[in-house]
Amino acid sequence: MARKPPRRTAERILEVTLDLFNRFGEPNVSTTLISAELNISPGNLYYHYPAKDELVNTLFDRYEQALTQLLNAADDVRNVEDAWFFLHTLFELIWQYRFLYRDLNDLLSRNRRLETHFQWVLRNKTRAVRAVLDGMSRSGAVKIDSREAEPTATSMVVVLTYWLSYEYVRDPRRALEPGSAQAALLRGAHHVLHLLVPYLEAGQRQHLLRLAGAYGDPAPQ
Repeated sequence: MARKPPRRTAERILEVTLDLFNRFGEPNVSTTLISAELNISPGNLYYHYPAKDELVNTLFDRYEQALTQLLNAADDVRNVEDAWFFLHTLFELIWQYRFLYRDLNDLLSRNRRLETHFQWVLRNKTRAVRAVLDGMSRSGAVKIDSREAEPTATSMVVVLTYWLSYEYVRDPRRALEPGSAQAALLRGAHHVLHLLVPYLEAGQRQHLLRLAGAYGDPAPQ
């Protein structure tokens, strides 16, 4: 059997950096720590990524690309089950790059590229959530006045964007550890969808409650 080629150094650097950023927060991870974790010289790291911001920007580019593909699926949401799956998948992607959300305000204050591109992220999340509302409205799963749709979509995007910050404040020592992922993602998806409860058709409302129960109680302990 042919041996697999070794991973390129640049790719290994990104993988380790993402792990460290997620574990400790981007402001607490230096390039010295990254190179030590990789057991490479700082010069080797700088050869591939001359500045820490280049690491941040490259990881953000990957997140942005994956997010763009995922948000396109919003057009296919027709009912609570579709919306549950879509939101849980979206939270999984956010979790994968959770350092961006854990340190969002700090990152935006220091990184002009992220400052401008995160505005795009918010606009496209909002567009996707509106598409979810429109699809569910056309199928009869929700009944919502057009005047309420915009603020409801905005509220859903706010929860999507700041849910992990809430989880972190609630339990700073454990909230963003890998073992907490499933419960955090379920709670996030449940609370975003719960904003639609006043507008859900009765059967869809009951289905949402069954889904929440089937996947475990998402309420914080």
